[in-house]
Amino acid sequence: MYQPPISTAEPRWIDLDRVQSSALPVGVAAWLRDPGSLTRAVVRACEAGFEVAVQRQGWGRALPSERRLLGQPADRRCLVREVKLLCGDRPWVFARTLIPATSLSGAARRLAGLRNRPLGALLFGDRRTRRLGVQVARLDPRHTLYHAACSHLDESARPAVIWGRRTLFVYAGKPLLVNEIFLPEIPVRRA
Repeated sequence: MYQPPISTAEPRWIDLDRVQSSALPVGVAAWLRDPGSLTRAVVRACEAGFEVAVQRQGWGRALPSERRLLGQPADRRCLVREVKLLCGDRPWVFARTLIPATSLSGAARRLAGLRNRPLGALLFGDRRTRRLGVQVARLDPRHTLYHAACSHLDESARPAVIWGRRTLFVYAGKPLLVNEIFLPEIPVRRA
């Protein structure tokens, strides 16, 4: 069972357009730079059957850098949805979505009821969705998101480093933040 780490350390997130291609690992660079729906790209690459496995969904607090991106005060809660995107029974991506409580009104209310449906299909299937910015980071065992992403792995099987990206979206006029952390079993993807 996953135990949250004591550390609340966060990786250093960098705007994707400021990162040189040579700074990104070959195995995940194309995944990090993909401008489309990650869900769609994973489904295309997976030959064993795609599935969304909800790890948890409920009210929680954003990490400090997440709060800043969302423009949320420290005392505001968000709906936090953590899922793993599976190919067969192998986790390829850990995704953490934060939706401020104030974003769950109007058409955006449906974001709270996704269950095991992929968020990407909803966001990229709706013309009201705007992608405002993408950041990338290198995560290691000092980072809270690293531990959440690698919770399914034995300590001895955890990699020294994993990479992720996060995207600030506006859906139906409401902000939400999606973190996508690429797990060791995701296949190498060429640009």
